[in-house]
Amino acid sequence: MNKQQQLNFAYILFALVAIVFVQMWISAQETSRISYSEFKTLLDSDQIASVLVSDTRLQGEFKIPRDGKRYFVTNRVGTDIAEILDQADVEYSGAADGNWLTNLLSWIVPMLFFLGVWFFLFRRIAERQGMGGAMNIGRSKAKVYVETETGVSFEDVAGVDQAKAELQEIVSFLKDKQKYERLGARVPKGVLLVGPPGTGKTLLARAVAGEAGVVFFSISGSEFVEMFVGVGAARVRDLFEQARKAAPCIIFIDELDALGRARSPLGNVGGGHDEKEQTLNQLLAELDGFDPRSGIVLLAATNRPEILDPALLRAGRFDRQVVVDRPDKIGREAILRVHLKQVTFAQDLDVGEVAGLTPGFTGADLANLVNEAAIVATRRGADTVTMEDFTSAVERIVAGSERRSRLLNPDERRRVAYHEMGHALAAASLPGSDPVHKVSIIPRSIGALGYTLQRPTEDRFLITTDELKSRMTVLLAGRAAEDLVFGEISTGAADDLAKATDVARQIVTRFGMWEKTGQAVLEEQRASYLGDNALSMRPREYSEATAREVDLAVRELIDTAYGRAREILTARREDLEEGANLLLEKETITPEDFAPLDLDGRRHTETERQESA
Repeated sequence: MNKQQQLNFAYILFALVAIVFVQMWISAQETSRISYSEFKTLLDSDQIASVLVSDTRLQGEFKIPRDGKRYFVTNRVGTDIAEILDQADVEYSGAADGNWLTNLLSWIVPMLFFLGVWFFLFRRIAERQGMGGAMNIGRSKAKVYVETETGVSFEDVAGVDQAKAELQEIVSFLKDKQKYERLGARVPKGVLLVGPPGTGKTLLARAVAGEAGVVFFSISGSEFVEMFVGVGAARVRDLFEQARKAAPCIIFIDELDALGRARSPLGNVGGGHDEKEQTLNQLLAELDGFDPRSGIVLLAATNRPEILDPALLRAGRFDRQVVVDRPDKIGREAILRVHLKQVTFAQDLDVGEVAGLTPGFTGADLANLVNEAAIVATRRGADTVTMEDFTSAVERIVAGSERRSRLLNPDERRRVAYHEMGHALAAASLPGSDPVHKVSIIPRSIGALGYTLQRPTEDRFLITTDELKSRMTVLLAGRAAEDLVFGEISTGAADDLAKATDVARQIVTRFGMWEKTGQAVLEEQRASYLGDNALSMRPREYSEATAREVDLAVRELIDTAYGRAREILTARREDLEEGANLLLEKETITPEDFAPLDLDGRRHTETERQESA
């Protein structure tokens, strides 16, 4: 039973019980309980009209109602009742003990009680434990959508034009198979959507459901696997059985990695799971068994393609893999325009500028950004969402919320100001660096005591050696500023050092950009959308001598970048002092507040100084 059927059953049960109790109450209101001696007195005085005799009691009707009661009941005493009734000339008849109502209740009430306990207690406990009903434990839990029930179409999906184009072919095939069959083409059996979390894989699948106009089965990979061995395989069979009856249709399995994890070559040794393997084997068999001409298309989504079983990814099962990657600047702008339809924003808002502030953001990140900007605008009582609100929202997402309650002592505050101004001036001095957007010494919730926000002018897919070294210089400029001004360093640059070390190690081991170690790749990056597993130990495939060369190269790159940062800040000592003092005064500054942070402004300032000299 579904929830509606259970409610209907409960209503019917309540109505029956209510009717029974009402009848019993009415009967009790019209019946008087008397003693046997009083019955004999009434019988002798000719006040009894009729009597119904049973083995244990006597029931009857008064000739004239007594105290508003028409009927009576009393316990039977003795065995000569027939003679007494004959002498009184009263109509009487025999009956079995009890009545039809009592007999009915004796059968129905216990049955209804146990049924109620089953439906409202044991069934819920079983469902919470993942067992489900005994009869439908092997039934598929897929949600079925028909035509546009998902409420999403391709118009609601932006920034993934290539993926939309490939999925549009699937929609076209389902709508017009003859067009493709004319030249012998067949629809791919399976399409796997892969990409980082939040890039819109599930949204794309829902858009396919909205566009195709066919039955759409949606289920998560984790819903196949239960505590009983064989249940997952039974659910896979049931899902494809339903799909064959509803063809043409689309089956969508979200989080496929929960079901299709690669099987261990040693069987159960090392953590294998019989239930998961049986479920995966059944899915492989079903993918081989159905005819693509029947109009069944399997869509699946995962952000962990590296752990999927190779047998699942081969041609003939998942014929096509569609990468749904992080959007570029144009894609981010299109996504922002989709989400901006839900908020009231200023007419002069530059959506391209907002997209430039968000490199690496996914579609989910951008949706959250628009919502955060609307919250910021609401908090300050504005009528529209402006660029200032989006900047605050980006800072909140990237650096965390402001923590003005964290009070720094004057020495720490001054040190943070010089540290952040060192980052900003180094970034403004290196042409290959992203321009500075904002510098702040307001502590943030993620632990940062200050931050320097840079705004990329364009998306970059290739980075040169000089640009990587410039990034290291900007990262180390904060510590260099502390050393230059205070003559000692602090722990505030720990995160900067970790990032600079990582860049230096990749220059040497991944990109082959260091002459002394050659162009060999010493550490290969794993193709994972969720990042590397920090617990996995990677075997080192080079000698101790090469490892020493790597360590020396990393140290030399860091030392060179640090020396370069000191040279830049020494040459711009006046700007460093002036900018730090301004930062201490305002707490947050932009290139509009301090011209040396802008590359063009810095050149203009240097020209004025040379002319005055």
